[in-house]
Amino acid sequence: MKYFYLQGGDILLETISSNVTEDLITLEFQRSDGTLVTQLIDFKNEVQVIKALVLGEEERGQNQYQVMCFVNHFYKVDFISSDAMSKLRQKNPGTVRVAEEDRGHVNYTMDLFLDVSQSKEISKHVTMLCAEAAGSTYTRNDDIKQWIQRPGSSEELLMAAVYNFTNVPQSSANDTRSLLVSKCADTSNLWAPCTCSLELCIGWYPCGLKFCKGKSDGKKIASTYRCGIKTCKKCFIFSYYSKMKQNCLWDE
Repeated sequence: MKYFYLQGGDILLETISSNVTEDLITLEFQRSDGTLVTQLIDFKNEVQVIKALVLGEEERGQNQYQVMCFVNHFYKVDFISSDAMSKLRQKNPGTVRVAEEDRGHVNYTMDLFLDVSQSKEISKHVTMLCAEAAGSTYTRNDDIKQWIQRPGSSEELLMAAVYNFTNVPQSSANDTRSLLVSKCADTSNLWAPCTCSLELCIGWYPCGLKFCKGKSDGKKIASTYRCGIKTCKKCFIFSYYSKMKQNCLWDE
């Protein structure tokens, strides 16, 4: 389904699709600056993937675009279920919507690279969604700890799918790259590795169901029934290792 919503003075078009068989929801929209944002919720595996396709500034020597994927543990209560989403019907498709609740900003410090080719143990959907982000897909130690607790998960396979930033191929034998790299905003050397920060906001999404009480006749307790959806806005600030400041020119 397609929805229009207001974000920062811009009217954006958002597409949300649900796959009940796979227990998935996919949400996608394009920001006014051209950035294409895709959010995939894999309820079965408690995984959220947010992919950002960011257009490059070619006049500043950047590639035409770059793709990053951020893979995190997800709590099922944070989004409407895929089954409920599949049953939603739009009464006024052209309405410009505004989220009822602002859930603020959440900071994610992405401290691991995720090997997309080995990511099946986390979620089989990462491979397809993040195919263009083979060297720029990130997760966190905290997320791995959560997924290890899933029934049937293999700690060995999960750990085999990730690696530290210090394991990035070195440019020379004397290059002792450290996890403690500077923020890109504080780095003047365009070719130096740094910690990049990217803010991605989901300006409107169904975050839960609304329940109303029926009328009581005095003899029976009033029953509750589903009477709509609750909508939210949430922003994510991802901090992650960038191989060079040149790939993070927005963070200045």
